[in-house]
Amino acid sequence: MAAYIVKRFFASILTMFVLVTITFFLMHAVPGGPFSPAEERKVPKSVMEKMEEKFGLNEPLSVQYVNYLKSILQGDLGFSFKQSDVTVNELISQGFPVSAKVGLIAIIIALIIGMLLGITSAIKRGKWADWLSMIVATIGISIPNFVMTVLMLFLFAVVLKLLPTYGLSSWKHYILPVIGLAFGPIAYIARLMRSSMLEVMRQDYILTARAKGVPEYRVIFKHALKNAMIPIVTYLGPLVAALLTGSFIVERVFSIPGIGRDFVTGISDRDYSVILGLTVFLGLFIIIANFIVDILYAIIDRRVKIEE
Repeated sequence: MAAYIVKRFFASILTMFVLVTITFFLMHAVPGGPFSPAEERKVPKSVMEKMEEKFGLNEPLSVQYVNYLKSILQGDLGFSFKQSDVTVNELISQGFPVSAKVGLIAIIIALIIGMLLGITSAIKRGKWADWLSMIVATIGISIPNFVMTVLMLFLFAVVLKLLPTYGLSSWKHYILPVIGLAFGPIAYIARLMRSSMLEVMRQDYILTARAKGVPEYRVIFKHALKNAMIPIVTYLGPLVAALLTGSFIVERVFSIPGIGRDFVTGISDRDYSVILGLTVFLGLFIIIANFIVDILYAIIDRRVKIEE
């Protein structure tokens, strides 16, 4: 186990290095810069030079890259180019709790509803419950997240006026964003659970348990469900990282002050430090989530061994 953790640690460092390097040079390869709007407003050249000097943009690209790597190693993700005296670390500390709260609620709902739909569909295969569950799953997979979000906003907030349109000031404000985040994952989890349950239910140990007269609910929830969870755990790793670190579309549409909205704002403003800092944070979160998934494999299925 220790050797595995060490290998994964160094592999994670290499992954983060490649991620930072690619993102850094891609950002600087795109035409324009963070102060391009200032150029369009005919800002004096001396002012532009001072702005670039303040953020080190007058240095050669290789020097900027090395300086950024040094700052990352010190835990400093830099200052925002557009928000005066605001660091990327402050943006993350302010936005991540908001994104994580909404995302965690969405994950719990997606797991509960998705697994129930999948289990029901597998147990009632070929019956109306199976068809209904798969219709919901197909709709969730087919309709893009941004389309579903806008449709729900228009129907429940604009037409019916039942729910608020933006912010998180009350429990009602969470309903639409959470549904928008959870609807797609519910569909994927339902389909994964159904196919996995159908495969597990055909295994010899399940047939043996039934032949011995074990009650059906024990066969399903004690013997079949545990092994059927493996594909769900695989999907759960990137899902947790994606939802807890904010959704670009949902946070933008509902004006949620999370890091997803900050990321979109950073892209539109060409705020290099914000884009790079949030990319590093998201990449680190995904790496940690996938590592936890690997550990959970060994816990859920004893046949899975972590290689030294």
